[in-house]
Amino acid sequence: MQDHHSALDVVQNAMLKLVEHYRDKPAEELPLLFQRILRNTIHDHFRRGKVRDFWVRLVSPLRDKDNENGETLESIAAASESTHQPSPEKEASSNQQLAAIELALSELPLRQREAFLLRYWEELDVAETAIVMGCSEGSVKTHCFRANNALAAKLRKKGISL
Repeated sequence: MQDHHSALDVVQNAMLKLVEHYRDKPAEELPLLFQRILRNTIHDHFRRGKVRDFWVRLVSPLRDKDNENGETLESIAAASESTHQPSPEKEASSNQQLAAIELALSELPLRQREAFLLRYWEELDVAETAIVMGCSEGSVKTHCFRANNALAAKLRKKGISL
């Protein structure tokens, strides 16, 4: 990891998982368990970041509708790059894509939509999402996986490539 703070967070989360789930194990088993937990936590960190970055980049313009004064990643990037206005064709295409994404999100089953929005929109981790939804962490992961696949399929049918 290139970010020192993220690396510390990942190690800390791995340590917490070790203590929470394996505190009764013999001391000689802990180093191997910790290595396994750390590796899985690192994979989760990168996987979550990749998915979150994709969906935030794709869906963040939707926030402009809800919060006129709020800044999105796109608006910040656009302001920093230049003051060049997009062509009407690009703007219309972007609006059509956003409408398709909104429709695809609204067509998801309630639990999938809830898990997806909590994880990738609100940026909660799996444990926090499970608490909010009142289900297990495994259920959260399943709902998010199914939501990602369903959204990707629906958007592909509409000609929006991922």
